[in-house]
Amino acid sequence: MKIPEGNAVPGYYRILNAPIQREPMDQFTNPNCRRVTLMWGAQIGKTTCALGAQGFAIAQQPRSQIMMQPSQGDLKTWLETKFQPLADACESITRLLAKPRGREGVNNQSMKSYPGGFLMFAWAGSTKTMRSRSAPFIVCDEVDGYPATSEGHPVSLIWQRSATFGDDRFLIEISTPTVKHHSYIEAAFQSGDQRYFHVRCPHCDALQVLNWSNVTWTGRKSSDLADAELDAHDDHDPDSAAYMCEECGGLWSDGQRIKALREAERVGGGWKATRPFKGHASYHAWEAYSTFRKLGDIVKDYLDKLKIDDLQSFANVTLSRTYEVKGDGAEPETLYALRYTFPDHLPDGVLYITLGADMQMDRLEYEIVGWGENGESWSLEYGVLWGDPLAGEVFDDLERVIKSSTFTRSDGSEMKISASCLDTGGTTGYPQAAWDWLRGKTGRRIFGVKGYSPSWGNPIVPGPSRRKSGKNRRKVDIFPVAVDEAKLVVMRRINQTVSSSMQGGPGYMHVPEDREEEWFKQITAEKMIYKKGNVNRREWVKPDKARNEALDCRVYAYAALKIMNPKMRAIKSENEENKEREEENINPASNSHVAVEGEEKAGDKKALPRIARRRKWRKPQ
Repeated sequence: MKIPEGNAVPGYYRILNAPIQREPMDQFTNPNCRRVTLMWGAQIGKTTCALGAQGFAIAQQPRSQIMMQPSQGDLKTWLETKFQPLADACESITRLLAKPRGREGVNNQSMKSYPGGFLMFAWAGSTKTMRSRSAPFIVCDEVDGYPATSEGHPVSLIWQRSATFGDDRFLIEISTPTVKHHSYIEAAFQSGDQRYFHVRCPHCDALQVLNWSNVTWTGRKSSDLADAELDAHDDHDPDSAAYMCEECGGLWSDGQRIKALREAERVGGGWKATRPFKGHASYHAWEAYSTFRKLGDIVKDYLDKLKIDDLQSFANVTLSRTYEVKGDGAEPETLYALRYTFPDHLPDGVLYITLGADMQMDRLEYEIVGWGENGESWSLEYGVLWGDPLAGEVFDDLERVIKSSTFTRSDGSEMKISASCLDTGGTTGYPQAAWDWLRGKTGRRIFGVKGYSPSWGNPIVPGPSRRKSGKNRRKVDIFPVAVDEAKLVVMRRINQTVSSSMQGGPGYMHVPEDREEEWFKQITAEKMIYKKGNVNRREWVKPDKARNEALDCRVYAYAALKIMNPKMRAIKSENEENKEREEENINPASNSHVAVEGEEKAGDKKALPRIARRRKWRKPQ
């Protein structure tokens, strides 16, 4: 193989310049390997590995193949700057590829044919290019840049297209990682056997993996990227950078590090898996594994990124690590520690009760929340109703919960659920099933809601929109919910709760002692992250397999409160007046007063009859 002009070291390929590339490329001829994942940093040869395998599939072991890029523009750039220069530099490839506009094959921007196969191109932004192409050998480049589709992840879609080739199929997926818990390449790496490249210390001969925390220089004080803010001073000397052995503490120069890389496989180092191999070899490497990078230059890049507050790009591109973006969120353990035993009666601060229900394909989950003044809340009940919403019976179960849930106050009076919200989101008939059940229930304060995002800066619940349902096409009011803003309110009240020195007060979230631990994980499952780009934006994210039904239920219970918009002070005042009447043995339905202890004295202000407060019916806005 010949490296074309324009690269750092053009000319014939030498494996000693990139020893970490040998094994991943050799996996292409390993009959037991079907998938290779490269979670590598920039400029350490991941594209070269892919090109080597692609060239081998043209010149030595012909088979059809597909190359996929994030976008059509990325594909064009790869063709013009990577593949075509390599093909022009390597005579063994040039003589096999069909001539452009020739009659013996195809050579254009969509396909290049050669004896024994063809190389087709696809891009993740077009599901059409994925559906119409199939081949046993697939290379997916920069997979973390692939946009998600309603049909699944692009790599999974195109990999499934090669299933008919059985044991002959082979996948190479390469990328620098992105955000923690949302990086495809990190998930793919973790699903493989997780291989790391080991080298020997030139001083003590200890075998080890190169780590950023062992890079040292004059001025460094913190040991990891997470403590980067401690390094923000002007006393750094990048030129003094060296690698410190984790065993003996000896310092390696760049020359010693490069020599250790080149000799690693010969002296018992090289790639070593941390999990059993089951046909999927996954590799991690960062820029210190490049023989062309100096540690001083890596440190300079780090300091430059630190100055402009862009450590994410340093973590992703240089360290080949996902970056956990700091944002608004809450930790489940802190809220779990604050749960306590509720009294036998309804907590005295509860003035209004709502229910929020989240719809899933096999169940409804709901939370009943008691609300007090200034956003204080009590989680009164959380439950799961099993059943397929398409069958309809589970909605009847929810209606029974709404009707029968009765809570007794300390004075013996009772409170019921005043308003409820049901999620109507979903696909394949589930929204329609919810609409059908909701017909005619708005007057009973049972509302249909649907979350929308992005919704920053919008009212939590604006006016409803109309949907038509049923044989007579009766209209159903569906209230849109600004879930971004609602989740922000919930998360900040959780943080306010855990930071409070008192058990109660404005915004405090009371949780009962018997609440399961899973609920705390679900209500704190999402975190708000800030994404940089042409337009800075924020969004709520959660780990791929995490559940967040408890958070959704709380959001919908809060939406029911916002729809009704009750006047908490007026309700509290009325409750106090009713309590006073009962204590004075006064009939609340009458304006006449009955003396309890003898005749009232004239001029006694305390004995003057009180004027009954006027009541007015109000409709929710």
